[in-house]
Amino acid sequence: MQRHVRVTTTASGVRAVQVVEYVRRIMRVCKHIGSAHTEKDLKELKRVAEAWILKNPPQERLFAVETNASRTLREYEYHGALFLYAYEFLHRLCTHFGFTDLQDSILTNLVIMRVFEPASKLRSIELLEKYFAIEHTEISLYRSLRRYPQLKNQVEEKIVAIAKEEFGFNFSFVLYDVTTLYFETFKSDSLRKPGFSKDNKPQQPQIVIGLMVTPEGFPVSYEVFAGNTFEGATFLPSILAFKTLHNIEKLTIVADAAMLSLENIKDLVANKLTYIVGARLGNISSELLKTIDTGLERIDGKTMRTQTPHGTLVLGFSKKRCAKDLSDMNKQIEKAKRQVAFPGKMRRAKFVSTEGEKVSLNEALIAQRKKLLGVKGYYTNLTDVSDDAIIAHYHSLWHVEQAFRIAKSDLVSRPIFHHKEVSIRAHILICVMALAISKYVELKTKRSIRSVLDECRRITDATLVHRATGESFTMRSPVPKELKKIERQLSY
Repeated sequence: MQRHVRVTTTASGVRAVQVVEYVRRIMRVCKHIGSAHTEKDLKELKRVAEAWILKNPPQERLFAVETNASRTLREYEYHGALFLYAYEFLHRLCTHFGFTDLQDSILTNLVIMRVFEPASKLRSIELLEKYFAIEHTEISLYRSLRRYPQLKNQVEEKIVAIAKEEFGFNFSFVLYDVTTLYFETFKSDSLRKPGFSKDNKPQQPQIVIGLMVTPEGFPVSYEVFAGNTFEGATFLPSILAFKTLHNIEKLTIVADAAMLSLENIKDLVANKLTYIVGARLGNISSELLKTIDTGLERIDGKTMRTQTPHGTLVLGFSKKRCAKDLSDMNKQIEKAKRQVAFPGKMRRAKFVSTEGEKVSLNEALIAQRKKLLGVKGYYTNLTDVSDDAIIAHYHSLWHVEQAFRIAKSDLVSRPIFHHKEVSIRAHILICVMALAISKYVELKTKRSIRSVLDECRRITDATLVHRATGESFTMRSPVPKELKKIERQLSY
């Protein structure tokens, strides 16, 4: 018993394509494939019918049956597949950001590769040809890299324009933090210097990156500093450069306690800037400690304010934080007790005091820390914002840390292999542009950039070349519904 493709003309004049079989000389319709109005439709429906027969055999066949489709494909030679859809997807994003207006195709393509598959610049050139059939030479690459640091302000303006248009950014609040990026070398120079490494690479030279993001975590500005620059010293130059470039009158900066100093506070006030900065309560005066101890109720969510030379100190109590602080302190006390019992056999613990050769528990410090369990402080010069809002703004700093994680993990911004300053600054520019695109996709789709690219990779463009004529054509796999949904969410 065999199944066949049958074409019959209906009463309305169209041709119906069916799959039929004969049982005891009686024809039975197994599957109605569709109705063809044109020759092209008829050809396509026959192909679908043959594919259905192969997928639904009436019984197991001993030998494969050659169809028109297989005979046609045998005439062609497969020449590989490309990820052209992924390139078009990312290129549309670059166009939406205005990056293509910079009229440097190499820069746009390097940004696309940094998002799609991060690699060195030379490797990126190879991957562009492998994945997208785009060719660039090494000479054109290195000539272009020299120009990119000059584009920093233009790129920043384009990114800020997206932040305004898509996320309602109005410069009222920006979050600021720094990170370090190390180099695969042990040679230092004026920019690459050893310093406090957040990548646990203290022996290798590094640079310091100051990054500003919106309350949603979208990057809007960055600055590059020498690797031995103290975090607090990056704060004001970054803020003032951002303020000057965008002609900002009012701006509130949210940063962690490492940025705080009396000099920075004075400069912020002098430049008519407002701030919310984390407070370190470990070394406050006994008078301020007494004020906190007597004035702040130990009830979850309670807050208080008091004036200090650093501005208004907003204090909040959290029951959850209190439990964690108490657990951490008890561990440190146990460690201190072991050191008192066995002095000289371990590194000095926090709650240990020494007088000559006498080692004892620092009871005064323990009593001081108990008064601060569950208490967190925030310095600010804002007068018209509630305590809860100030605390909430400060807690948004995790968005900066997340941006750094994306840059370091998904975009592989480090280690850096460049040694010339101009190339290093070009590398950071490309990484920040890629970070902006990645974060835009994540904010719009509520999905990680990796998962979105995984969807894009499912669509390939296969190239077939006719063996006799040399004629070639490309077949693209269908776009799934999930990816169409992502495209609608991006609204580019």
